Amino acid sequence: MQLNLQSFAASVRDILQNDDTPAGRTRVAALLSDALKDRAFVDSVLDDTTPERKVVYQDPQLGFCILAHRYTDARDGGPHDHGPSWAVYGQADGETTMSDWVRVDPASTEKRAKVRKVREYKLTPGVAHVYNEGDIHAPRRAGASRLIRIEGVNLETVRRGSYEPEGRDE
Repeated sequence: MQLNLQSFAASVRDILQNDDTPAGRTRVAALLSDALKDRAFVDSVLDDTTPERKVVYQDPQLGFCILAHRYTDARDGGPHDHGPSWAVYGQADGETTMSDWVRVDPASTEKRAKVRKVREYKLTPGVAHVYNEGDIHAPRRAGASRLIRIEGVNLETVRRGSYEPEGRDE
């Protein structure tokens, strides 16, 4: 059977209906990693007109979203979390250098929480990585890249943490 967006979404739904835990999300990441190796599937979700963020599927029962992301230039994103949700990033083309961060100072009404980088790693084509609730991370892209991402809920609808890297003045 040829993989398409609807069959992929149905497989994600099947996993999450039975196991919406970090372990289940790891299974979703493995499913996404396999899908990223299918060029026809990737090209059906992402093309040269895809914007930086496009919701291509939103599940009517569970609320998870599948997104297509196309970046045409270098980008250095700041540390962020996904609020009360989770996300699975899947690298389709190009490369993303990701970094994981931990809080070192809490936020207040006057300032953002301070964070410290604890590790850095590369997402290359075919690699999918889970970020669970509260995981703080930051992407950096040296050039053009394309990703397929799955969010537990549409992140445009949730409040997310604001972080300042340790050692930077605000």
